[in-house]
Amino acid sequence: MSKHFVEINTVYEGSLRCRATHGPSGTQLITDPPVDNQGKGESFSPTDLVATALGACMATIMGIYAERHAVDLRGMSVRVRKEMVTAPVRRIGKLAVEIRAPISSNHPHREALERAALSCPVHQSVHPDIELPVEFFWEG
Repeated sequence: MSKHFVEINTVYEGSLRCRATHGPSGTQLITDPPVDNQGKGESFSPTDLVATALGACMATIMGIYAERHAVDLRGMSVRVRKEMVTAPVRRIGKLAVEIRAPISSNHPHREALERAALSCPVHQSVHPDIELPVEFFWEG
């Protein structure tokens, strides 16, 4: 099995802010904790990035399937609502996903697109203690 790796380098800048650099592209992003966890809430928090990764991954895997089968998903949206819990430790407790796709519920590729979304690597990597309800809305 081939291993693929990507290096992300993170520098702590002080005041609870971090700057992460994507090795292959050099793209940078800043994280800042939310106000309820001693931060300024001025950027994505690290746990926000988990929710972001989930939504983007599900949309991307659906997009890969759609492109292979000439299905137009332009305008599809994914909303992820992240809920934190504090007991027994502070962590993500729930990632509720809503996917709105611009095709009809009786589209011949609907079920395959749903399977594609649920097979995304981030969805498959989320710890089983995190609630992960996914709703699809077919709006074509």
